[in-house]
Amino acid sequence: MQTNLASWASGTDLGNEADAILRRCVHCGFCTATCPTYQVLGDELDSPRGRIYLIKQVLEGKEPTQSTQQHLDRCLTCRNCETTCPSGVEYGHLVDIGRKIVDERVERSWGDRTRRTLLRKAMLSPMFAPAMRLGQSLRGLLPQALRRKVPERRDAGALPQVGHHARQVLMLAGCVQPAMMPTIDAATIRVLDAVGIGARIAPGAGCCGAVSFHLDAQDQAVAQMRANVDAWWPLVQDGKVEAIVMNASGCGAMVKEYAHHLRHDPVYAQKAADIVALVKDVAEIVAPHAELLRARLPAGMRAAFHPPCTLQHWQGLRPLSEQLLADLGFELQSFADKHLCCGSAGAYSVLNPDIALELRDRKLGAIAAASPDVILSANIGCIGHLQSGTDTPVRHWVEVVDEQLRRAAQG
Repeated sequence: MQTNLASWASGTDLGNEADAILRRCVHCGFCTATCPTYQVLGDELDSPRGRIYLIKQVLEGKEPTQSTQQHLDRCLTCRNCETTCPSGVEYGHLVDIGRKIVDERVERSWGDRTRRTLLRKAMLSPMFAPAMRLGQSLRGLLPQALRRKVPERRDAGALPQVGHHARQVLMLAGCVQPAMMPTIDAATIRVLDAVGIGARIAPGAGCCGAVSFHLDAQDQAVAQMRANVDAWWPLVQDGKVEAIVMNASGCGAMVKEYAHHLRHDPVYAQKAADIVALVKDVAEIVAPHAELLRARLPAGMRAAFHPPCTLQHWQGLRPLSEQLLADLGFELQSFADKHLCCGSAGAYSVLNPDIALELRDRKLGAIAAASPDVILSANIGCIGHLQSGTDTPVRHWVEVVDEQLRRAAQG
């Protein structure tokens, strides 16, 4: 694609990056076939190719409008288009640039600004956990629209002492997962303990930055990235941990991009690159021990595995994850359109509920045809979103493995 950037963009870091990405696009349109929003809305401007044209026009000097902003907002950032693209267009990075530039030039309505600000601050607030516990205690009384956003609370169970293990890893503290589904972190610690690995959370580490980054606060997100690097760096530098383990693929995808987002920071660029080299999804850590665990697990369970977009398209870990689950004895059931987004996409399901619910129901319809006993996934957002529309249990796979191990230990 030929480009002619405006003077304000030409020669800048963002302009140079965007220009390189744009020039790789050959207009083939393969991306439209795998774009969830294009499938739902049927509008070329709600496809990757259409959004690429919009961003190109802005970078070449055309003034963006609220319509431009809306089309970029509607993108789920699932990156399915990147998996499909034969030219290697880094659409995800391009849409990040486009959103940042458009948001600087187009003022959002008061209602939209307020909703996004409140959502971001609420999810990052220390009051989120007690508010979630209150909501869970009153869940049966909540309106349906709100109730589906509040998962039932389950006991996280006792945690083992893991300091004696020779192998040690770090876990991300996160922001919403410890409050909404504390069983995921607890299960991760117990499963890793079962294979001889100690897992702990570094003091000072917090949200990965994804919430802020995708809610018009990219500078705050970068500050959160630096804070996590600072929290992890002493332990990484001393060689006390072999990996930083992620059990939410959305967080893992974001942390694996720290080196990209901090590449121009002279203080943090190399540290971020060293951190990224240690980041592993929990499936990557458990996979070499599947045979050991399988010997302690009961007979197989019919399961459908929904691979989050941040797992399969951002990180390319769908094959490894599915092989791990099969090796652990799950009878994985195939279903249609496994590559498509479920509609969760972080805060997307709150900001664009109609599209998100249609994608959710499409996904659940495809899964229902396989008649699984349980739906497994690897990201808290997908789990909560899918669970809101089905009576079939939706769990993180590590929770189910942990439950099976505990039952086996009890005889």
